[in-house]
Amino acid sequence: MNVIIELINDKCMPEKKTEGSSGYDIKAYIDKPLELSKGEIKLIPTGFKVQIPTGYEAQIRSRSGLALKGIFVLNSPGTIDSDYRGEIKVILINLGDRNFTINPYDRIAQMVFQKVCDVKFVFSNLNETERNEKGFGHTGV
Repeated sequence: MNVIIELINDKCMPEKKTEGSSGYDIKAYIDKPLELSKGEIKLIPTGFKVQIPTGYEAQIRSRSGLALKGIFVLNSPGTIDSDYRGEIKVILINLGDRNFTINPYDRIAQMVFQKVCDVKFVFSNLNETERNEKGFGHTGV
């Protein structure tokens, strides 16, 4: 699959670090270190735009190494729709026990591409199942 990319800065090209990686690391497009205080939420620019083919989406996810430090993509996975043409930005939150510094071009998240199913809703009554409407915690601990 080809994805058209427009770089705002050449250093911001998403990249895989290993051949078997599912996600493309994306970087912080900032001009000086940025402090993310405990409990703070910030919107971080990434320095690129993409044109995703119809029928696909990009998902923005936390990086495991940052998650271990308490730094998460807040709406994970964040969805980038195929018709969005703006700069990709990442909502980060610091749930760790200390402030965290993001430096220019630090890898802050990963981007994974997924196929999207287009559905047509059909009005009808739902069939019965053993579970039915039993929800949260219905199977116990």
